[in-house]
Amino acid sequence: MTIHKTARRFKYSGLMLPDPGPDLDVESVRSLYAASYPEITTAALTGPEAADGDLVYTFTKSIEIRGAFAFFVRFSFQAFCR
Repeated sequence: MTIHKTARRFKYSGLMLPDPGPDLDVESVRSLYAASYPEITTAALTGPEAADGDLVYTFTKSIEIRGAFAFFVRFSFQAFCR
């Protein structure tokens, strides 16, 4: 009997990122890719999901609240000025 290690792939913002090293844990991979993709540090991690014989981990960007907050603050301020 032989044991084969399943290959990993990482998905982020529509990109398929290769596994930089099978000996690295997922958080180490996140840290490594953070140099190229800074938003990945706050991204949510889901997976692994089996796809085409590989394990796929997905990093999903966090939703930015700042824009929505600015909209509601501006709306409240305009209503107050009338």
